[in-house]
Amino acid sequence: MERQQVVLHMNHGMGDNSYAHNSIIQKRVMREAKGIVEESMMRLYTIIPIHCFKVADLGCSSGPNALQLVSNVIDIVNTTTSNLNLKPPVFQFFLNDLFGNDFNSIFKSLPQFSEIIEEKKGHKCGACFINATPGTFYKSLFPNNFLHFVHSSFSLHWLSQAPKELGNEENVHLTSTTPPAMHEAYLEQFRKDFKLFLKLRSQELVAKGGMVLTLIGMDKSQKTHDIRTAWSLIGTILNDMVLENLIEAIKLECFDLPLYDPTIEEAKEVIEDEGSFTLQRLESVTLDWSTNIKEVVDDDNNNKLDLNTKAEFTTKFIRAALEPLLKAKFGEEIMDELFVRYKNKIVQLIMGVKILEFPTLIISLIKKV
Repeated sequence: MERQQVVLHMNHGMGDNSYAHNSIIQKRVMREAKGIVEESMMRLYTIIPIHCFKVADLGCSSGPNALQLVSNVIDIVNTTTSNLNLKPPVFQFFLNDLFGNDFNSIFKSLPQFSEIIEEKKGHKCGACFINATPGTFYKSLFPNNFLHFVHSSFSLHWLSQAPKELGNEENVHLTSTTPPAMHEAYLEQFRKDFKLFLKLRSQELVAKGGMVLTLIGMDKSQKTHDIRTAWSLIGTILNDMVLENLIEAIKLECFDLPLYDPTIEEAKEVIEDEGSFTLQRLESVTLDWSTNIKEVVDDDNNNKLDLNTKAEFTTKFIRAALEPLLKAKFGEEIMDELFVRYKNKIVQLIMGVKILEFPTLIISLIKKV
């Protein structure tokens, strides 16, 4: 098992820096995609007789969002079957993430989740079985022709690995000054990984099965700062800490973030080249870095929030996602200092550009017959 698969996970637990407490943005993304998920489900029920509905959520992570898809699917399917005067199916959900994911926290929340479902649906809901399927989604996870629907939210911008032999000693990701060869290396790694992902899922889905994917994207025409700014700030701070002898230079020289945010055109090109799916929808939704901050901050107007509050929110979002990977490479003892500096950088950034945004790609696919 590759070490990266063990350390690549969101922050565990329920603490202040945990993913569970800092995943509001991901929740918003799932809301944005819910209508498209519903559309895909309704289509399935008009063309495929389903008695046991098998659904996989790839990159489920942990925390309050981990069971959100399960809840959404049950709601959508029950409404659809009721409208079509059909008997609700048995549900079988497969929650997937890498081996280091905090699956235990999901299991601990299942009794309460089941009670909520029973209170809402009663006997109208079919039996529901929830399973964990640990492993990388860049390998086979299920038997052929097994799943009816695949979902992945905010996961596919994670690559199987950073491109090798980058020679990117001063940066940990792509920046405006990155040589074209490095941009091409990241793009090629994304193409390779995404094409493999599509091939594997096409084998695991039944004919005409559906798949809805969301991932961080990039808009080349965008004038505001996108998500790459967030990644590159980490590199800037790590370089400063090397100069102050807080980090060994050799550790930074061989570290690159395994992340890529494709444009709509790049994602579409891979889908068409792989050829197993019909593209139903490919949309881009632009979100503010501090989107939905008012859900966790007692304030009536997001625009009136002070810079420190917005910067703190953004910093915790990034920390929850990147800290385990950074900790494994550079050590736990520098994490607090690193993210204090990160917050200060974000304050400066907000003061300069006011709005920090990133596009999210929403993709709906149907497996070809």
